[in-house]
Amino acid sequence: MPLEIERKYLVDLEKLGTLENGNRIKQGYLSTNKDAVVRVRVKNDKAYLTIKGSNIGATRLEFEYEIPVDEANEMLDKLCQKPVIDKTRYLIDYENHTFELDIFYGDNDGLVVAEVELLDENETIKLPSWIKEEVTSDERYYNSNLMKNPYKNWKK
Repeated sequence: MPLEIERKYLVDLEKLGTLENGNRIKQGYLSTNKDAVVRVRVKNDKAYLTIKGSNIGATRLEFEYEIPVDEANEMLDKLCQKPVIDKTRYLIDYENHTFELDIFYGDNDGLVVAEVELLDENETIKLPSWIKEEVTSDERYYNSNLMKNPYKNWKK
């Protein structure tokens, strides 16, 4: 059974150096409910359909399938709930882990979040100095919720 175990953090960009080799990602949601979300994502020249189960702590089921880019773009345009999430993702290696740092645009402009996948929910990791606070359990930061209630509506 494919499981995703990840922790999510807010980021202080001023403590980070220059970011390079980011990948632009556009993603939308075909379905969002308490039990599962169905996402369409276009990342560079590849596209994916992903089904994620509900979170139990930092763990959830995840199934992902590559799909044709032209079909994904049509789904984003015609079938997905709006607004579509638009972000650039940077991969940052630190202390034997890879942090996925997302800088958001559009209705979520100003939001910068890093996620790190773990082998076990209780795994201890060393955090870089640019991590501000953990938001793993704050559902506002789930991408599917950022679509429904964008960062611009609730940021401090």
